[in-house]
Amino acid sequence: MILYIGIDWSQNKHDVCFLNPSGVVQLHFVIEHTQTGFWKLEHRRQQMGVELEDCLIGLETSHSILIDFLWDRGYSNIYVLPPTLVKGSRTRFRSSAARDDPGDAHLIADIMRTDQGRLRAWKPDSGLTRQLRTKVKFIHFLTINIVRMTNRQRAVLHRYYPAAIELFSSLNTLISQHFILEFPTPQSAMGLDLPTFRSFAKKHGYTQTNKLAGILAKLDRSYAQADHEIIEACQHEAQGLAKLLLEMIQLKRTNLKELQGLLDQHPDRDIYASLPGTGVYLQAALIAKLGDDRKRFSSAARVQALAGTSPITVSSGKRKQIRFRHSCDHEFRHIVQQWAKLSLRSSVWANAYYSQVRPQSSSESHAFRCLGNRWLAVLWRLWQDRVPYDEVHHLHQRALRSQPKTV
Repeated sequence: MILYIGIDWSQNKHDVCFLNPSGVVQLHFVIEHTQTGFWKLEHRRQQMGVELEDCLIGLETSHSILIDFLWDRGYSNIYVLPPTLVKGSRTRFRSSAARDDPGDAHLIADIMRTDQGRLRAWKPDSGLTRQLRTKVKFIHFLTINIVRMTNRQRAVLHRYYPAAIELFSSLNTLISQHFILEFPTPQSAMGLDLPTFRSFAKKHGYTQTNKLAGILAKLDRSYAQADHEIIEACQHEAQGLAKLLLEMIQLKRTNLKELQGLLDQHPDRDIYASLPGTGVYLQAALIAKLGDDRKRFSSAARVQALAGTSPITVSSGKRKQIRFRHSCDHEFRHIVQQWAKLSLRSSVWANAYYSQVRPQSSSESHAFRCLGNRWLAVLWRLWQDRVPYDEVHHLHQRALRSQPKTV
């Protein structure tokens, strides 16, 4: 007997519904998010006498210990449903917008029963790809918090020590934070001579020694002076933030080195490394989003929809509207737009396409999204064929397609 299993997951517990092919609920129960709870699900399945290959499981996440348990136990028919599909199907059993966890588990099981033919079974990525995904997420987290803290530190320095902001290329560098720690007030930096400054730079591994004289000259500019009480209050916050930022910047650098080591081991590394504008982080981020299973995305359009780079067309009768795609993986969209922007540095084709679409775009972000949409189509084809990007070949193929057809 085929058994459809719907799981409405959460952090602490999971509602489970067993449904037969006729749509009749066989069992409804709750398990805890523990190993004991997971085995409870397994024992209930065994009590019903249903084989593993006859169980079709639907749930809304692939990032859970529960799904790792199910895969390790031998469940191969696991389907990760888009949350929008579940949300759009809630009127199947009730006309109101009311919902609860048991009802969602029942709904997911019923979607598996009726729509399983148009869904694709989920397959886990390799351990290496999952490691890359975890590293990328952590680096992204560190980057967001570094930006947040440097913004706060910049505001504090503007209040009492504006010279410290302008000395080096950016506040989110190790040398900037070391300077704030060793010279936390305008008075402490007053009278700093070049030999002392050179010694400071050497101590902290700053290699651009030819710029030291110019940097030091910035301290001699006439800046407005804050009150002594303000300086006393603000310097402690600036130094506290500097300590946190030093640790986070160093942690980010360490993780980027580890990410490079993992990336070098990945079998698809050459494909992503060949893409213009991608460094270590973007290559790993794109691998993390596409994964290993080539069948997961049957067309480039599916990848573009997930990334939110392709618009939505709403057509009815004579009316046709092109709308911005709000429902997507927003992190993926940011990655693609960043890639599109950086690709302008090294791709002739990307520059030509961007110059073509920018005048017609509502914003620079819109133009980068259009370029990113085209890049995703290219990446999907390369990913399917397992070949690296060749700009000469790409330009040649575009030239051939643009030639007029002969009768």
